Amino acid sequence: MDLELAGKRAVVTGASRGIGKQIARVLIGEGAQVALVARKVDDLQAAADELGPSSFAVTCDTSLDASVRSMVASVVEKFGEVDILVNCAAQPGGQAPPPKLNEITDQAFWEDVNVKVMGYLRCIRELAPHFRAGARIVNISGLAARQTGSTIGSIRNAAVVALTKNVADELGPRGISAIVVHPGTVRTEKTAGVVASRAQQLGLSQEEVLAGMSRNLLGRLVDASDIANVVAFLCSPKAIAINGTVVEAGGGVPGPIVY
Repeated sequence: MDLELAGKRAVVTGASRGIGKQIARVLIGEGAQVALVARKVDDLQAAADELGPSSFAVTCDTSLDASVRSMVASVVEKFGEVDILVNCAAQPGGQAPPPKLNEITDQAFWEDVNVKVMGYLRCIRELAPHFRAGARIVNISGLAARQTGSTIGSIRNAAVVALTKNVADELGPRGISAIVVHPGTVRTEKTAGVVASRAQQLGLSQEEVLAGMSRNLLGRLVDASDIANVVAFLCSPKAIAINGTVVEAGGGVPGPIVY
């Protein structure tokens, strides 16, 4: 299927590693030009070198208004108008047990929410004047929005859903769509180290740790490339019927019925 992404101009935040980097890779493979956005200069430039001439690196800390405005100015200078925004920049999660109630500090809460929720909002707000009709916004959230176990994770991910629906309603008359993708636990370049560390801490084999992380109907971890393929479709005009809603991409969660 031709996703009709050739020549589209995309911005992907959190693009120096993990899910964001894989999303950028797939979009480029479909013919898009991609602005790679992340905080760490060296990692970002390495990703741009790896992904090739259809990408360019823009350093940005999405927790800061001024940094986002500077990033958008660079993107507009390069692209003029933008067809796709994928928000993926967030504090890393899943690498340590989430804090219990008495361990949650104001600082930890606001730092997390500032990057993922306000960071997404900042990027949408500043790029909105530069979106072409038919532009697609995809916000990467997470299944913590639908389950307990991580108080901050649940709050930030549910907030991303609320943000997305409001944006979809407000920008819809301009032909701009906004969608949320909820990954579950995802295999990235950091997974091997996390598995080895947990196995050592818990006195388990790495196979046992992986089995515990793969509690979905597939019986295996979803890979970052699997998420990227879903996102590429949602960025496409082929997905025009999907707007203002959530796409779950966790391999199938056993039990709950979501409607």
